[in-house]
Amino acid sequence: MAPSTTIADPQPSSTTDSSNSNAAAAENDIRPFFVLHKASSGKKSTGTVRAKRRIDSPAPKLAKKSEIESTEVEDGEYFSTLRLKVFETVWSKIDKTIQDVLRDSHSKVFSGVHDWICESFESIRSCGALSLSEAVRSYPVLSQPSSKQLFTALVLTRNLEMVDDLLTFEDLGLHLKSQGCHVGKLSSMDFSTKNGVGGCLRGLLRQFVMPTVDVADVTILASWYRENGNHNNPVVIIVDDTERCSGSVLSELILILSEWAVKVPVFLIMGVSTAHDAPRKILSANALQRICATRFTLSSPAERMDAVLEAVFLKPCSGFTVSHKVALYMRSYFLSQDGTLTSFVKTLKIACLQHFSLEPLSIMLEHFCQDNQPPGEGTGLLTEATMKHAFDLPSVTRNKITRSTCEMLPQFLLDLQRMPKPWSIVVLCIYEAGKFDKIRLIDVFCETLDPEARYLKYFSPSASLNSQSHVSGRNSVIRRVLRKLRDFSPAQLSSLLKSWESLTAEFSEISDKVMELHPLMRNVEAAGQRPGLPSSPKKHASRSHSKLEKELKAMTDKVSAIIEFMLREYMKPVETVPFNEILCYKNVDKLQSALLGDPRGRIQSDLLESYNILHCMCCSQRGTSLLPSMHDTSILYTLAQEHADVINLHDWYQSFKTILIPRNSKAKLKSKTCSKSKKRKDRCEEPEPEQPAEASIQARFCRAVMELQIAGLIRMPSKRRPDYVQRVAFGS
Repeated sequence: MAPSTTIADPQPSSTTDSSNSNAAAAENDIRPFFVLHKASSGKKSTGTVRAKRRIDSPAPKLAKKSEIESTEVEDGEYFSTLRLKVFETVWSKIDKTIQDVLRDSHSKVFSGVHDWICESFESIRSCGALSLSEAVRSYPVLSQPSSKQLFTALVLTRNLEMVDDLLTFEDLGLHLKSQGCHVGKLSSMDFSTKNGVGGCLRGLLRQFVMPTVDVADVTILASWYRENGNHNNPVVIIVDDTERCSGSVLSELILILSEWAVKVPVFLIMGVSTAHDAPRKILSANALQRICATRFTLSSPAERMDAVLEAVFLKPCSGFTVSHKVALYMRSYFLSQDGTLTSFVKTLKIACLQHFSLEPLSIMLEHFCQDNQPPGEGTGLLTEATMKHAFDLPSVTRNKITRSTCEMLPQFLLDLQRMPKPWSIVVLCIYEAGKFDKIRLIDVFCETLDPEARYLKYFSPSASLNSQSHVSGRNSVIRRVLRKLRDFSPAQLSSLLKSWESLTAEFSEISDKVMELHPLMRNVEAAGQRPGLPSSPKKHASRSHSKLEKELKAMTDKVSAIIEFMLREYMKPVETVPFNEILCYKNVDKLQSALLGDPRGRIQSDLLESYNILHCMCCSQRGTSLLPSMHDTSILYTLAQEHADVINLHDWYQSFKTILIPRNSKAKLKSKTCSKSKKRKDRCEEPEPEQPAEASIQARFCRAVMELQIAGLIRMPSKRRPDYVQRVAFGS
């Protein structure tokens, strides 16, 4: 059987008629933009040929337009993928920086814990080695009270939430493992009254001996410790959250381990959040007598926060930064989350991700940390589309930079790249001066980011140098620093001078000003060495004519003048610089929505604009009209917008029914039989789609109403008003 002839697979024609040949060629000429349409019948009439020619004539122009559009789409997809890759690169730098900062902040305490374990382990081994039979015996070899002491480290974390503590003790366990210790970890869930002390012992045996062990026997742990050279290293058990443990179970575990303290030298590390004496409130008296406690204190969450802030935003890290309003929100979110550093890191990551998803020019951030190459130069990123977007940025139009100066764009980007360095030095110098008054770096950071700060007009380049000028703002951090300078002691001034020297060593413009303080500092030190002078700065205030007071006043005036010089010359917040949108994230509303969430408002907006999510062709071009192809819940909620706080169920249903069965379709309903000619009696026109039945419409209406109730948008009818529902959410 010969294959049937189709439009997609035409048979060669044997006719010699040129017109028929052209008609067949035109009929079978399938253009790419015809593929999505249904194939037409094989008519070869003259009218059909002319119609094909009319369509084919503008084909080159359409193809050219489609090529341009496809090129733009490909470029958009390419840059979107590239922005995602740059985000991953930038965030990996930020995340690595944060991890290094936290590791450095805890390194001193971790080293102290390891040194304590080594000293205590040597003291236990000095009692003499035990044989295997003695080590696995059920009763202790020695009966002295000191032999039953369990060496315990109380690590004060000062965190109200456990999120940061989990990461801290995980790093501590890794540090001790790297030093050769056998480390096991138990959480507060292991110390439950339901599992008892047997659950804790089974958890330890599964970590040390074998994952399949299901027996709670300490002799198994003793046998494992004496075999295969395990006895050469100490055994460390970490309890990350002592205050959430069951006191009776923890006390029983301490009593059991203390009986085996010589055979299996176990060192217990207990994490506490509130105070070092917190175990006294949960442990029994016998358990407290068996522990030999040593105290360790980690840095506070505020100190860790300042260290992270300095490393990420004030030192060369990734180039990414945030605006004043975003910084204020991140600070308030950090404080509202009980100072949890994990919440700040999460906020920072969401802000960074949103910056790369919203700003096309953020792709240049990858090159902002490269000092040897201006951003965008030689990278192929400065295309015509990016140039147009760059000169439409708010910071560019505000500074009246036009497209005529496009050749200066690389210079603008280079200035933007170099600007954060002197600004960061000024912020750190103010912070060093505020340390003596317990000012936090995050407060200095937020204030110096404000592009509309009142103190800027006093220290603007056009303002005259005046050391007596006052910074406006009652709660200004800079005003507080300048006011406290007069109370500095000679030791504090000397410490401030040393810190400023290290900060400004690579920036000669400020370093030269700092070096001018050395003669004044030597005069202060010489005046302070005279016998009979009081050492307290508050006492020598009463001696107005003393030489030390005069030298101190001259020194503090000079320090204030240097601070004003730094503010006047280099205090340029990032939001005041052109093209700052490349590296600065400003959308605080989107950040707040991503962190706090607005599920009810999101549901409402999605119901009203479902076509933006479904991307269907039938609903995307609907305009303001409702179509039957839309989702029932979307139709019903859109109709609910026409009512007040109460909705009549009958009217609501009738409106819903009208959308599903339009009035014009009711008038056009005809018989399903169709008239046909004799030549085509075996073929019939396609019947019109069946309209939904009344029962089906009611079922769909009830289902949509129930979904709106589950979403919390309406309240179902009450007994008093059974024919009305009440809206409980208005607006999105």
